[in-house]
Amino acid sequence: MSHPVRIPADVDREDRVIGPLTARQLLILVVTGMVLYGTYTLTRGLVPLAVFLAVAVPIGIASAFLALGQRDGISLDRLVLAALRQRLSPRHQVSAPEGVLQVPEWLDHDQSAAQPAELRLPAEAVTDTGVIDLGKDGVAVVAVCSTVNFSLRTPAEQESLVASFGRYLHSLTAPVQVLVRAERLDLSGQIAELRDQAGGLPHPALEQAAREHAEYLDQLGRATELLRRQVLLVLREPLATANQADDGARRAGEARLVRRLGEAVELLSPSGIVVTPLDAGQATAVLATACNPDSFLPPNSGLAGSDEVITSVPDEGWNDELEPRWT
Repeated sequence: MSHPVRIPADVDREDRVIGPLTARQLLILVVTGMVLYGTYTLTRGLVPLAVFLAVAVPIGIASAFLALGQRDGISLDRLVLAALRQRLSPRHQVSAPEGVLQVPEWLDHDQSAAQPAELRLPAEAVTDTGVIDLGKDGVAVVAVCSTVNFSLRTPAEQESLVASFGRYLHSLTAPVQVLVRAERLDLSGQIAELRDQAGGLPHPALEQAAREHAEYLDQLGRATELLRRQVLLVLREPLATANQADDGARRAGEARLVRRLGEAVELLSPSGIVVTPLDAGQATAVLATACNPDSFLPPNSGLAGSDEVITSVPDEGWNDELEPRWT
């Protein structure tokens, strides 16, 4: 008789080497201990023990604090390294694929000021089919997934859902990310539409109900911050070669992504999960909101792709001699 294997909830948890200590924590503590012991061995004939302890004890406490402390599930040593990288990185970065050019000397510019550095983002481009070019890291595709209410299902249905999702997990042969995003919800459009169409309803009671519902949504939006959740399935395919100019390897990676996306659609459909790939505009919108999470950006924001040419078309009645309006 087979027994079920319990899988920890945190599958990304690092392996414990000695007791509750991971290899990273043990390395920090051992290196700190060896450095302090070596320093004591070299200076014990010159420095009194009390003076050495006055210096070594704070260093040991700080090392233990960095190794064992955590914040939001991230160890403090990783946070310190991230803070140092952020502190040492350039403050002014600009998007310049051709490279940052030197400011001409004839401009009224402070030459001693810090020059801007080139901004390097993980995503370099988004193709017409929605494939995200990650440069040397390969290619990726993003799909939005519908959700199912697991708690309202019967035990038999829950087992069927788990088995269906397990079959998809067993089929994975490349990196996959399931991302749950929470974004602000703007109901101003729905509220305006309710109020505009309320007068055309066939019965006064329906008109009153529509106006009351619009007022309720307006009060709800002012009283609390409305959020909606979006579940994204991100499939990434590393390149077989590190040469970014190898178009053949990139096309092969895109073909594998299409095949893996089809497998995801087929294997997740029995559980009621609908997987819908994002087009170029929607994928660009997702990347834009990831770079600025505080700004509201609807899914169909109409953003231009990275390689799309933006043209200007003057409106009707607009004077062509004036500056055209961008569309």
